[in-house]
Amino acid sequence: MPYQLFCMGDPLLDVQVRDGEALLTKYHLSANNAIRAEDKHQPIYEEIATRYRATYVAGGGAQNAARGAAYVLPPKSVVFTGCVGDDDLAEQLRAANQREGLDEVYLVKKGEKTGACAVIITGHHRSLVTTLRAAGKFEASHLSSPTVAPLIEGAKVYYVEGFFLTHGVESALVLSKHASEYNKTFVLNLSAPFILTYYNPQLEQVLPYTDIVLGNESEAHAYANAILKSDTTDIIEIAKGIAKYRKANARPRVVVITQGSQSTVVVDGANPDVAKVYPVTPIASELIVDTNGAGDAFAGGLLGAYVDGRGLEESVEVGHKMGAMCVQLVGPQYKWPKVKVF
Repeated sequence: MPYQLFCMGDPLLDVQVRDGEALLTKYHLSANNAIRAEDKHQPIYEEIATRYRATYVAGGGAQNAARGAAYVLPPKSVVFTGCVGDDDLAEQLRAANQREGLDEVYLVKKGEKTGACAVIITGHHRSLVTTLRAAGKFEASHLSSPTVAPLIEGAKVYYVEGFFLTHGVESALVLSKHASEYNKTFVLNLSAPFILTYYNPQLEQVLPYTDIVLGNESEAHAYANAILKSDTTDIIEIAKGIAKYRKANARPRVVVITQGSQSTVVVDGANPDVAKVYPVTPIASELIVDTNGAGDAFAGGLLGAYVDGRGLEESVEVGHKMGAMCVQLVGPQYKWPKVKVF
């Protein structure tokens, strides 16, 4: 049986540090944000490794979500692609994926370093600083290779992180257009506000072929500013606007906007003037260990349930369960042995 879910994104090794207030100040970072590393940020990786007690966790938005989907689905259901170097960091990613049931078909760049993400945790907030390295050198030709092309043909759902659009819009269009043409499902995660602010032309290329859009409230606000040209902060109205964005085929677009521990807003393009709001079961503050990757865990749970044929409401609920599981662990991880989520 072919893989049902094909995921693509930037494979990164997360380098996590707690109580990182001094790092936020030194590198002029926001407590709850995601950015690409500039030259001034490059020393942060070595500083964390040498001066702090760092925790290393397999990361990258789409790869995190893929592992989450693999957690809830039968073996050999999910496969992931992205670009890595030929180094020890790549081996750590492979080992993490293997432990959590995710198969990968990486493009390997000889002589390159695998990408990394500095995760600075302060309380219940996390600041992400990513250096792409090899991850930014993915080539669309990898998708037509003898190894990968059959996996794309066999899948029925495709998932791409918004971060990937900063360098891989051509590859995202290969998957999204294939899904549109063959009546499959293409899912896009908005990923971070800066994607909406600085890469909205790339996003607007892919959106017409996108069947499900995932995002959080910060990304929704950035979407309103960049694409709706509006200063509204009304999540429901923004979700309706995304649902109504032009579509390359007749299938309605579904929009899912999370709001952390608050409710999740869903708009189904089949009836785009109506929004459904799903509450989130609260978690006691003392049980929260780390919010890094919680959004990816939500995406993974939703994807897994959707691929399994569950309805939208149940898929959102599974996403909530996976997000709750993730915040009680260090980084984007999932409990083993597995717990039942549907």
